[in-house]
Amino acid sequence: MQNTTILPQPPKLLEQVAAKMRVKHYSLRTEKSYVDWIKRYILHFDKTHPKDMGVVEVEAFLTHLAVARNVSASTQNQAKSALLYLYKEVLGVELPWLDNVTQAKVPQRLPVVLTQAEVQGLLSRMDGTMWLIASLLYGSGLRIMEALRLRVKDVDFARREILVREGKGFKDRVTMLPISLVEPLKAHLLKVQMLHQDDLNAGHGEVFMPMALDRKYPSGGKSWSWQYCFPSVKLSVDPRSKLAAPYPQPSLTGGDGVYPGLQHVIRRHHADEKTVQRAVKKAVKLAGIIKLATPHTLRHSFATHLLAGGYDIRTVQELLGHSDVATTMIYTHVLNKGGKGVSSPLDVM
Repeated sequence: MQNTTILPQPPKLLEQVAAKMRVKHYSLRTEKSYVDWIKRYILHFDKTHPKDMGVVEVEAFLTHLAVARNVSASTQNQAKSALLYLYKEVLGVELPWLDNVTQAKVPQRLPVVLTQAEVQGLLSRMDGTMWLIASLLYGSGLRIMEALRLRVKDVDFARREILVREGKGFKDRVTMLPISLVEPLKAHLLKVQMLHQDDLNAGHGEVFMPMALDRKYPSGGKSWSWQYCFPSVKLSVDPRSKLAAPYPQPSLTGGDGVYPGLQHVIRRHHADEKTVQRAVKKAVKLAGIIKLATPHTLRHSFATHLLAGGYDIRTVQELLGHSDVATTMIYTHVLNKGGKGVSSPLDVM
């Protein structure tokens, strides 16, 4: 009887995309978004393999998004980044500059900013963990995911500082911890520590470690210092551990492939951002605020109120983590009164 060796199949295209992105430490959210756009691109051209397409098809797809789908500029740019990543990093093809793409219009909008009275009214309609998270967004200028991904080790109570790890653009920065939140946060972390001990007693208690640190520090994921400050209320399967291959090979007809033979890792992830969004939305309504305020509005308000209070723009830039001071300049509109500081003729009659 002749032995037959079954050779492993080469990774599928979407698996290759995901593997490349994990090597470069892209977030799981970005990975899923890029894979989704590449899948849509393939389906748009009747499942034609991207290696058999090029700049003409990319331009046609991006134009379709802007014209037929009427997507926003940021959505079109995300799709463009995904496709350029596919061709450059995975297929090794340098696309020429995309000159014939119909660009989605970029709206020139000022950020929604709450007054200090409105912020106080919003926060007074919240309580518990949601109040604490919202207070950090306003008091420290954090983005919502920066707050939810905050680890115990990155809160310095002695210096009243928060170290934001791998913020937008993979940048670290230091921002303030408001004095008024020191005691509430300490009390909250005592409860989280008790929850963590319960998880350890149940055989769990491990969190996700970035940059493959779980291999360098095998027990680090179970240490208290690495735990999330705002953990989820329930345990769940780490989405990365579901995959024996770098990424499940999605069927272009809708279903996801399943890879057997890998033990799922049960972890306690950080709290869900949708929970915070719903809590803020409810508080905005209860406070009678008619502005379209979201959790990110609290960060806008943080920057605006600092500038209005006389702090220099470079300091605010550093606290926000902006690479370019021009990004921070958008908040200076509040330093004017009325229309560019001009008094209305009705008010001087």
